[in-house]
Amino acid sequence: MKNIHFFLALFFFSNVVFAQYSTEQQKKIDSLYHEVKTSKYDTTVAASLVGISEIMYVYHVDTLLPLCNKAIEICNKNLKKSNLKKFEINSFKLTMAAAYNNISYVYGNYGDINKQLEVLLIGLKIRENIDDDKGLAATLNNIGYSYKVLGDIKKAIECYDKSLKIKERIGDKKGASSTYLNMGSIYESQGEIDNALALYFKALAIQEELKDMRIKAIALNNIAYVYFQKKNYEKSFEYNFKSLQIRNEINDSKGIANSLHNIGLAYKETGKLDSALKYYMLSLHMKEEQRDSFSLPASYTNIGYLYFKKNNFQKAKTFGLKSLEIAKSTRVIHNIKEAAMLLQKIYKEEKNFKEAYKLLSLYYEIRDSIINQENKKAAIKQNLQYEYNKKLATDSIAFAKENEIKEIEIAKQKSELEAKRNQQFALFGGLFLVLLFSGFIYNRFKLSQKQKQIIEIQKNEVEEKSKEITDSITYAKRIQEAILPSRESLNETLKNGVILYKPKDIVAGDFYWMEKSMVKNNEIILFAAADCTGHGVPGALVSVVCNNALNRSVREFGLTLPGEILDKTRDLVVQEFSKSGEEVKDGMDISLCSISFKENSLRWAGANNPAWIIRDGNIIEIKPNKQPIGKSENRQPFTTHQLQVQKGDTIYIFTDGFADQFGGEKGKKFKSSQLKDFLISIQQKEMNEQKLALEECFHLWKGSLEQVDDVCVIGVRV
Repeated sequence: MKNIHFFLALFFFSNVVFAQYSTEQQKKIDSLYHEVKTSKYDTTVAASLVGISEIMYVYHVDTLLPLCNKAIEICNKNLKKSNLKKFEINSFKLTMAAAYNNISYVYGNYGDINKQLEVLLIGLKIRENIDDDKGLAATLNNIGYSYKVLGDIKKAIECYDKSLKIKERIGDKKGASSTYLNMGSIYESQGEIDNALALYFKALAIQEELKDMRIKAIALNNIAYVYFQKKNYEKSFEYNFKSLQIRNEINDSKGIANSLHNIGLAYKETGKLDSALKYYMLSLHMKEEQRDSFSLPASYTNIGYLYFKKNNFQKAKTFGLKSLEIAKSTRVIHNIKEAAMLLQKIYKEEKNFKEAYKLLSLYYEIRDSIINQENKKAAIKQNLQYEYNKKLATDSIAFAKENEIKEIEIAKQKSELEAKRNQQFALFGGLFLVLLFSGFIYNRFKLSQKQKQIIEIQKNEVEEKSKEITDSITYAKRIQEAILPSRESLNETLKNGVILYKPKDIVAGDFYWMEKSMVKNNEIILFAAADCTGHGVPGALVSVVCNNALNRSVREFGLTLPGEILDKTRDLVVQEFSKSGEEVKDGMDISLCSISFKENSLRWAGANNPAWIIRDGNIIEIKPNKQPIGKSENRQPFTTHQLQVQKGDTIYIFTDGFADQFGGEKGKKFKSSQLKDFLISIQQKEMNEQKLALEECFHLWKGSLEQVDDVCVIGVRV
């Protein structure tokens, strides 16, 4: 009856969750489940249960334990029989070893690394007694990872070394790439990041050939983190977003969480704390859903550091204590170390020096246990020993030719001695010429020293001027940011709206603008995306003039209709630029909305830039007047378009920076048509998720190419 109940439970679970898998996976699970129900052979039943667990674990890790434990129970029961043939014994042992390996994954996922190691060692004993080199190498690799997480670097390297030798001997390229990744992480933990990077690229090259997308994503993620440690944040973003794209394609939820976390790290280091917090939180929610006790502490600690930087010590402490609690329960020493360092900083700020000292002592104790000279020596010794063993086979082949080579060398030495005598006579004659030439060189050296001093003085002057200019532009950025609407006012006014704003340089020609006005007891919200002539410092100067003109049109002249506002703004901009007597043709393109949420009415006008409304998967485009805000020929009044919006409509206004960005595989422009398709594809997402999707899309498209223009996109959902 026990078996019947188990298979009934398996049947019920399969009907609940199978719909989440691809058609190919669904067929494979159905086929394996059919074998479980109908096969007369216990070897087939046990192997099928393990096979089902290996498909399900990606989405339902909790299913591994009952499936694999049942498989082990069947194998143990049969191995007690005395009449088994050798191939049957091997088959049951192979299935048991695979089941223990899968069970170890569950404990690792929940952060119980000691239990994971215990289960892996049971599987290792089984593998050592059967002819399964590939499985033995994989188990050694996993055991090495457990030792590494627990801080026993020496044992970790020993296991990786044994695993790699077996994999190279049997030609297991895929397995070797996994070991390269793990050995790279050892070097990384010891501060040898260049060696780690070389191993990660070696693993990536193998996966480019084998096209294993999951391991390729891991390699890209590891490469991104090394570049992060080298402070090359542009490369870190590039490889992180490549990894995230692959993980989205293969629906690797745990990998997606890791990539989001690493992108948050890079944003934090570049000073974009709000962006960092958003990516951290997205990652944290996924990890909490997955109950990923191993990586949760890192998320809590990093979020705690962000709040610490914002001087919100209470929130920082909350996240720090969560991190330390989970890290201690899982006994992952790296996580304990980082949480302890955060909390000691917080207690120090709170003047709680007793707790701060305790945690600082804990931090140094753990740090010294991870990075000590014995571990470094063990890593170097193992690496050299491995290279020596590989070289030994080559040396033995060369030994047979050694005597022959020695005889040839003796003959050469005799002729070389004769030649050296002739060379000595020539040498003394040449020495006199060298001394003569040296006097000339010395005079030239003294002259070059004087020239070098002059160049150094000029270099210092240039660097000082460059710093003054950079500091001035950075200060100008703060002034420009002061005229933009604050994040708080944007969030309060446009409650279901987002703004993607990415200046090309420190200061920008693009800007966004917002005002509120009352018309007959009806609140009107005005918002715009504007693109002034140029970018950088010239564009920023023009943006100040144009922003001021918009403010005056609404505040001083009391205008609320978009067309009238643009007419008056144009007059004020032309008037301002005419004061100098010079002919100035600078101005701006703009898309300006006036919306009443009470009446669900939208009024809009545009100068060269359109507005898009996405409704039921289709785009309604409102076309602008083909004239700028500035001096132009054949100027016409700007048209105010009026229409009713519906619940669920999304309004987009933007400048041309996003569509004009070069990138992709062929280095072409993104274009408006592709932007339309992308916006339609993300309509099911919340607005804050749409912003993240737009940022990710822009980074992936741009890749390593330079940003060509300022970018401003505003989206508002009714």
